Amino acid sequence: MLSNTLNTNEIKNSAGTEVEFSHLSNSDRQRVFHQIGETPSAPHRLTISHQENGSGMKQRRRSVVRVDKTVTSGVDTVTPITVSAYTVLDYPIGASTTSAEAANVLAELMSFLASLGADTTILFNCTGNGANALLNGEL
Repeated sequence: MLSNTLNTNEIKNSAGTEVEFSHLSNSDRQRVFHQIGETPSAPHRLTISHQENGSGMKQRRRSVVRVDKTVTSGVDTVTPITVSAYTVLDYPIGASTTSAEAANVLAELMSFLASLGADTTILFNCTGNGANALLNGEL
């Protein structure tokens, strides 16, 4: 279970600087955090949610970690725009005895997004192979 305040380097921006979040709301299967000190007209949210479907061997869990940030447009200085990024893990919990393979695919995705392959350094600046492809629309 996550702490109500994420302020010990759990979340960093592209400069590698800590961004602090505090618990805002929750329901049975969703928890929302807001950036500490955010401007009310420019919300910055971290959302974790889960949904389960099916039963028995066909039961699946869809988990989402999502960040949404509203900023002022660089083109029009009065228009707010929202940028979103999220990761989805679709996991066949009914047919799995461990989370090992789910952990493997999640690690592979994180590695692809935050590294250049040969190194073991996490690249918060989004120059990792996968992050670069997302930012620049490359294949």
